[in-house]
Formats: sequence, C-alpha cells, structure tokens
Amino acid sequence: MADYKGVLICGDVVEGKLAAITGELLGCGRKLADTLGEELSAVLVGSGVKGLAQEAIAQGADKVYVVDDPLLQNYQPDVYVAAVEKAVKQVMPKILLMGQTSVGRDLAPRLAFRLDTVLSMDCVDLDIDPDSKLLLQTRPVYGGNARAIFTTDRMPQMATVRSKAMSALEPDASRQGEVIEVPAEIDESVVRVRFVEKVKEEVAGVKLEDAPVVVSGGRGMGGPEGFQQLEELARLFKGAVGSTRPAVDNGWVPSTTQVGLTGKIVTPDLYIAVALSGSSQHMAGCSGAKTIVAINKDPEANIFREAGFGIVGDWKQALPAFKEKVKELLAG
Repeated sequence: MADYKGVLICGDVVEGKLAAITGELLGCGRKLADTLGEELSAVLVGSGVKGLAQEAIAQGADKVYVVDDPLLQNYQPDVYVAAVEKAVKQVMPKILLMGQTSVGRDLAPRLAFRLDTVLSMDCVDLDIDPDSKLLLQTRPVYGGNARAIFTTDRMPQMATVRSKAMSALEPDASRQGEVIEVPAEIDESVVRVRFVEKVKEEVAGVKLEDAPVVVSGGRGMGGPEGFQQLEELARLFKGAVGSTRPAVDNGWVPSTTQVGLTGKIVTPDLYIAVALSGSSQHMAGCSGAKTIVAINKDPEANIFREAGFGIVGDWKQALPAFKEKVKELLAG
C-alpha cells in the first residue's frame, strides 16, 4: 500500500470541453485528497486535450496527466483502456475515480480487470474511513431501495460516481499545478472496433439530465395526449419532460425521456411525478431530486412515500389547477 499515493480522477472530454462530471469528480477528489493529506491528479485522454489541463487545475487538480493522440479522438475501448492504464500505472493512485457515464460504464470494468482491482459502480457518496484511511464507497442497492457502503484494501480503490451526486468547486484561475504529458504509444493494430459515425441527439430546450425541473408521467397518463400537457407544465418551469418505462414501451414518448434504473439518472431541484406509481426501478433514477411532488389517484402508491408533497386525485383534474397556480405565482 505504501507505493500507492493520492487520488486520481479520469476526466470526461465532450466536444472539446471538460464535461460537467469532470468538475464533479474534481470536487469530490479534492475533498478526499485533502482528508488524506495527499495530492489530487487528473488524467485527460483524447485528441487536442492538452489545452484543457489548466481548466482542470483551476477546478482542484494538483497535477494533470495528458494522453493526447489522434487515435483517441473518439472513444474506442481498445485504445482508451490502454491509454488510461498507462497513465494510472505511472501515477499509482490509492483512489481512482471515473464518472458513471456511457464511457465510464464501459471503460471502468475493463480497466479494473487490467489493474487487478475491484470496482464499485454508480456511487452516490464517497468518504475516507478515519481509522483505516480506506475509501468508503456508498452506492444504491436493491433497485435503489437501500444504500450499501463498500470498502476494499485492493489498490487502487476504484469507483464510478453518479452524475450530479457530487458538487464541483468554484474554478480558481490563480491555482497553479503541473501538466505532465504521457505518450500514448498505441499500436493501431490493437484497435478491434472502428468508429463509424456519431449521431447527435436533437433536443429541443433543456436536456433532461440538466433540467432544474423535471415533469414525469407514467402509465396512468393514458397516452401521448397526456404527455402534451406535461410539456406545457415543463415549459412554465423551463424544465424537461421525463417518463417511466411503461410509457416508453407503449410508444407514447421516446426512450430518451425514460428516467430510472434502465433509463437516465436525474437530480433536479424539483421533480413532479404525475400518474406514476413510484416503483423502485423508477425511483433509482430520480431519488436524488431535492424536492419531489406527486400527483396520483391511488393514496397507497409508493410515490407518496418518496414525495415531500402530494396530491391525491385524478391528474386530469389536478394538473390544470396546478398549472394555473404556477402561472399565477410566476406572473406575481
């Protein structure tokens, strides 16, 4: 264990910019590193990413390891895992953190295998045990109905972190740090998967994951017409519309709106749940919301156990009145 030091985060770069999850990882990593009294490092992998190193330093990193190569322009597992593995073995961190993103979910298990360590996925809280100095890794279990805390003495202690579970630090442009270039030295022959095409999802308005207010509907909406009313309410809040899996399976809304264990994870300031039961699979995707408001005609629906505020009644009657009150408050 003596050879392993500090905290290392693997940053996400999206369209030439540091993704929000990178700032969240740096904020979390800074807290952990300070508790241990050790350094916080970041590794940035991609093509043309060296210019982002100072931004990572401003957000809390002491050192930034840059693996910059044209082969790393688009995410491909074969080359990315080789590049990150090389950087990790150079740093030898006690703790290695990655985002629970599409890249992180794919890359982290591969990397953990190569590093001969264990991995906790989708953590919502991280801390240092005051006695053992090991990483306390908290993640949802049983479909989000409970949380479990894991520890390991295998190094590096490795975890992926749920988006928006942690807070980024306020950037400090005056912070000084060290930028270290790591040659990729990747043999193109190892690439077994070829990048063919990137299709961007066209989103009108606020992205579901970034919305401060999410208005979600379930099977009880009865059809796509009901979701049109949810869109009207979401627009009042400058928010986005979410849904449950049954609504998606019935073809009422696109799959990109699904919130839950097999959908998207959202942590808005306000989550309005309309005509949805509040199954554990759905709540796993929205339990991080600061405030949950439920509208359901079944007083025994699980959603009322999760919600801070609730309306027991038919959404067709409750929602119009709710919208009018929102309009009145916004106008005032």
